[in-house]
Amino acid sequence: MSVHESLIRELYDRLAERYIADRRNAPWNERPWLEKFLTHIPPDGSVLDLGCGAGTPIGGYLLSRGRAVTGIDTSPRLIAHCRATLLDGDWRVADMRTLALSRQFHGVIAWDSFFHLGHDAQRAMFPVFRDHALPGAMLMFTSGADHGEAYGDYHGETLYHSSLAPEEYTRRLADNGFSVVERVFNDPDCGDHCVWLAQRTH
Repeated sequence: MSVHESLIRELYDRLAERYIADRRNAPWNERPWLEKFLTHIPPDGSVLDLGCGAGTPIGGYLLSRGRAVTGIDTSPRLIAHCRATLLDGDWRVADMRTLALSRQFHGVIAWDSFFHLGHDAQRAMFPVFRDHALPGAMLMFTSGADHGEAYGDYHGETLYHSSLAPEEYTRRLADNGFSVVERVFNDPDCGDHCVWLAQRTH
């Protein structure tokens, strides 16, 4: 684990109020992808939001569409905000890398969170995705476009990101029972996000 990867939890918790404000004021560009995701989720289905942050806009939108949401994040301050503002959700302080809820969901989402993990931690996440996904469940996550690491700046702090190669993501999804439904790299309609939508087929 790189030193910057290990500091992600502390950074988001310490800057929680800034993150909440930034997320509230950011362009709402995830909605088209959430609609694609929800097309495959039953109207009364359940969704696991890995790295749910402040719960807005993603968790709140899923709740508004009638889905039961369980959100996990390593920041106690962000989870406290979720519990105070989105009363219908189940919000828990937890680390996605060691998650074992002993239940499965109709959908699993890791939007702008999974890519903060290092390469080996990302590889280890695919069995976690599988263990929390019902047969036929949808998985959606964001990544980089190529194998590598990147260091951004967030309010003067170093923000770590990494990505595997697209070919490795595809292989690891398949090895864990998922088939790619759609992937778009640098989506111009979604803030240049690289988005993966996959379905558990076995």
